[in-house]
Amino acid sequence: MCHHLKLIIMTTKISKTIAFLLGLAMVFLGARFFFSPEAATADFGIHFNSNGDFSFHHIKGIRDLFSGVLLCALVLLKERRALGVMLLAATMIPVSDLLVVLSKSYTGIPQAISHIIASIICFAFGIILLATKPQKKAL
Repeated sequence: MCHHLKLIIMTTKISKTIAFLLGLAMVFLGARFFFSPEAATADFGIHFNSNGDFSFHHIKGIRDLFSGVLLCALVLLKERRALGVMLLAATMIPVSDLLVVLSKSYTGIPQAISHIIASIICFAFGIILLATKPQKKAL
C-alpha cells in the first residue's frame, strides 16, 4: 500500500474516532442539562437564573443529546460523507454558542475555550471527511 493511501486511511480513522468521541461527549453534556442544569449552564459559560424553570436547559440538553447520538450513529453506520456534512454544518452551533458566551460582560476567553475547540473540531474534521475519498478494498 502506498504511503499516501496509508496516510488517508489513518486520517479518516482518526477523524471518525474524534467524531465518535465528540458524539459521546455531546450525549454526556446533553444529559447533564437534564440532571444537573445549574452546573451545566455555568460550565457552558453563562449565568442563567431559571427560578426553577428548566425549560431552557431541556431545550439545550435535547439539542446536545440529538447531536451526539447522530454523530455516533453516523460513525457506527460508516456514513463518512454524511458525517462530514453533519460536522461541517454543525460548526454553526459552537460558533453561535461562542458568540453568546462572549457577548456577556462577565465572560471571556476561559469560558469560550470549549466552544472554540468544538468549532475547530467540527470544521476541520468535517472538511477532512469530505475531502478524502473512500478507500477501495483490495481483492
